[in-house]
Amino acid sequence: MSEYAEIIRKTFSMEDMERDKNNQIPEDVVRYSDIRYANHDEKWNLLDVYRPKNIKGKLPVIMSVHGGGWVYGDKNVYQWYCMNLAQRGFAVVNYSYRLAPEYQYPASFEDTSTVAQWIIDHCDEYGFDTDYIYGVGDSAGGHMLSLFSCALTNPDYHVPYTLPEGFSFKAIALNCGVYEMKKETLGDTEKLMYDYLPEHGTENEYFNISSVNFITPAFPPSYIMTCPGDFLKDAPDVLIPVLKKNSVPFMYRVFGNQSNPLAHVFHCNINLPEAKICNDEECNFFKEF
Repeated sequence: MSEYAEIIRKTFSMEDMERDKNNQIPEDVVRYSDIRYANHDEKWNLLDVYRPKNIKGKLPVIMSVHGGGWVYGDKNVYQWYCMNLAQRGFAVVNYSYRLAPEYQYPASFEDTSTVAQWIIDHCDEYGFDTDYIYGVGDSAGGHMLSLFSCALTNPDYHVPYTLPEGFSFKAIALNCGVYEMKKETLGDTEKLMYDYLPEHGTENEYFNISSVNFITPAFPPSYIMTCPGDFLKDAPDVLIPVLKKNSVPFMYRVFGNQSNPLAHVFHCNINLPEAKICNDEECNFFKEF
């Protein structure tokens, strides 16, 4: 493992624990915890389902793809954010996936695709309305969600994992993500690509994991957000022209300002007023589709 990946795991963990230390499980949410969706790894192949307690029957579904630089994060870190989304009237699937460098690409996508199939296969058991499936992803999760959406909608994009049957996104939210991988623009992310990619970041590997190369008119409607304090704030500048070219509906939002720049993935801090606005907007965007 690179020294940079070790630093991310330690630093992000401390920051997330501090951010969430006063959070409590909301009384109006039903949890189904630690459900095994695959058998590749005992620790990582688990998911949770959250539903609003006061709504019976089938609900639209949000699938959350967590961030963490492809080397950090799990469903426990994202439980507060995902339960917060469930309070807005959705069934939310919050899953852990295998991380690099212990598991390199395409392991995280194999897990993501398996979770998507699990949603289809267990729709009656957990009350999923599979006609209305949405996705949220931030940072590395935004990258993964955008690329997985390409795999689902572009038959010319051939991926090294099995795609789910009967699964599609009505709309997605891409939060502080990255959508193009180029050696000259990656900065510190190149160090993570060394851990994440089997060949440590060849030009061909970068091309094949850049969603802007595979977006078609069938790509799902997208809510895209960033903020001045986001180190990936320029990433939408590459994505938006491609969405426009393909006539993909989208909404683009920049939160905060120079005096209040916010931070990368601020929306996961459910105690921030700006996070409430952002998460409300994303869920309202989903309801338009």
